[in-house]
Amino acid sequence: MLDDEPDMLKALTRLLRAQGFRAQGFTSARAFLAHERQAGPACLLLDVAMPEIDGLQVQERLRESGAELPIVFLTGHGDIPMSVCALKAGAEDFLTKPVNAADLLRAVKGALQRASDQQVEREEMAALQRRLASLTPREREVLGHVIAGKMNKQIAADLGTGEQNVKVHRGRLMRKMGARSVAELVRMAERLGIPPSG
Repeated sequence: MLDDEPDMLKALTRLLRAQGFRAQGFTSARAFLAHERQAGPACLLLDVAMPEIDGLQVQERLRESGAELPIVFLTGHGDIPMSVCALKAGAEDFLTKPVNAADLLRAVKGALQRASDQQVEREEMAALQRRLASLTPREREVLGHVIAGKMNKQIAADLGTGEQNVKVHRGRLMRKMGARSVAELVRMAERLGIPPSG
């Protein structure tokens, strides 16, 4: 939570902690940006108007650093262009002060759900990339042909090898990738950005 008004920060922290959330407050954008974030789903309640670095600049710096941190903006004097700008840049919500507790809690829960979904997606992608990295160069070649929908005989002809060899490589790559079907393998390849071989 980042707000240059200590009283507002205290009130928001108290409200969130009363609802069972772990809340940490910062009154300075520099202190927040320098702080090392803990692992796990999190979101940022961010004031727009602050000295030195405003909320929209904080959002921009987080995006540039690759930090996937859902943001709920809070402002005492926001306007429509400002809210449009923040939402287009990926903000979860844009609320005005004084904020209604129910609206704030709804926005925080939504942002935390998005953070949780993003974390699951990152973990799944990392696991897929590790599986892909475990393939031999030949298995990787066979993979491109399998996801193109080719039969073992066609793949063997394309690669200038025997059909039995292709069968072995195909079995190994399916096992290493953890794919139970060709359809599942195709979905994995799409997520990894691997094109089918022509």
